[in-house]
Amino acid sequence: MKQIEVVAAIIRKEDKVFATQRGYGEWKDWWEFPGGKIEVGEKPEAALKREIFEELSADICVDEFFCRVEYDYTDFHLTMNCYLCSMISESLHLNEHEAALWLVKDELDSIKWLPADLQVIENLKSVL
Repeated sequence: MKQIEVVAAIIRKEDKVFATQRGYGEWKDWWEFPGGKIEVGEKPEAALKREIFEELSADICVDEFFCRVEYDYTDFHLTMNCYLCSMISESLHLNEHEAALWLVKDELDSIKWLPADLQVIENLKSVL
């Protein structure tokens, strides 16, 4: 089975976390934490900053490692390294996603998360 390793940003502001809605592919309209693939030779934190700048035109601070999720999708095995992050720049622009939301703890179950992200949500509920 194909192996894919990605990084994801759990961007926090006050008591809210940032979620993005996919605008393409098999999982179109599902929600996720923004991020993406780690390039060869790239450190995870650097990959995350690059991906967030590409996807949202925003600068973030990678504050700390939060959790690692292992999930088997139909066509590949995903390893997702999730980091708690904060905004350096206040502006965000959706370059790849069709929508975004800032969610408080009680709203986390109100959207349709990608399967791998559901594991992150359960972990996140204990720290928000």
